[in-house]
Amino acid sequence: MSTFALTRTDHPTPRDERDAIVAKPVFGANFTDHMALAIWTDGAGWHDRAIVARRPFELHPGAATFHYGQEIFEGLKAFRQSDGGVALFRPEKNAARFASSARRLAMAPLPEADFVAAVTELVDLDRDWVPSPAGEQSLYIRPFEIASETLIGVRAAKEYTFCVIASPVGPYYPEPVTLWATPNYTRAAEGGTGAAKCGGNYAASLAAADEAAEHGCQQVIWLDGAEHRWVEECGTMNIMFVTASGELVTPALTGTILDGVTRDSILTLAPEHGLRAVQRRIAIDEVFGGIADGAITEVFACGTAAVVTPIVGFAAPGPNGAGDRRFTVGDGTPGTISQAIRAHLLDIQYGRVPDTHGWLRRV
Repeated sequence: MSTFALTRTDHPTPRDERDAIVAKPVFGANFTDHMALAIWTDGAGWHDRAIVARRPFELHPGAATFHYGQEIFEGLKAFRQSDGGVALFRPEKNAARFASSARRLAMAPLPEADFVAAVTELVDLDRDWVPSPAGEQSLYIRPFEIASETLIGVRAAKEYTFCVIASPVGPYYPEPVTLWATPNYTRAAEGGTGAAKCGGNYAASLAAADEAAEHGCQQVIWLDGAEHRWVEECGTMNIMFVTASGELVTPALTGTILDGVTRDSILTLAPEHGLRAVQRRIAIDEVFGGIADGAITEVFACGTAAVVTPIVGFAAPGPNGAGDRRFTVGDGTPGTISQAIRAHLLDIQYGRVPDTHGWLRRV
């Protein structure tokens, strides 16, 4: 029996309006009819689990989340399967990371079973909002938790609200991107919140993204905060390098980058594409040198929203204030291996090939 009590909306979106939204989804613009909720209070733990009509939150302006940044979130997707059914992709991994993020932000970790139940039951109820696979469309699911206690005072809150909403979406990055190696910003430092999925990490990325745009790039490549030398992430995604020697190299998890679900999935698939998965430190100079001499043949970013996004070029400040240095990956078009990995992952997610890894959870 479900632990989430269901109350259906009295005002569902009219079918013709919903079908029009689902047919041409815009990322994060429209949301399904329902949401999942749960409350944690000091002494009582998690309670009032429910799935209800989607509605605005009402929070006191002194709510702790507004003032001290106790907020975490996740992102995962539901996919329309080849037989017309619906499946989630590895929700257990998101549940575990959500709990880890909560612990880092001194918040109440939601039991992983509750996370999976909330997501599964919400998607089941709103399954008509899951688009067809055409155009790589899917239902993006956003679980989040905030400190909802009214509190002006720096301490961990004694009340938290968990919520799940969902939105039909299309591709996040429909085109390949180029990256700017920012000299002015870093994403995280050792001991910081780099491995947690919290809003502050993303807010801090926006100025760097604007800087990248000023240099003709679509996103930023983050370097470490200590030496400003070692590659960490690409914008809001993990980054991977294909080498001429048959390696798939990605920065090791050192506590400063996100343990991406897509990242983990691609590392698992690498041997099926003739690649040796390698997790290690990689310097930005090694990247630029490898692109120049052909040791690095392809680069791509990966994440739930973006899936696999080819990286076709880099830019970095020139020496002594000279003009930007620019590096083109391969011939400047998406690489064949990147495209093959992308197609393989999508085929699994949409149920077009056997799920030999047990990653899909039918709804």
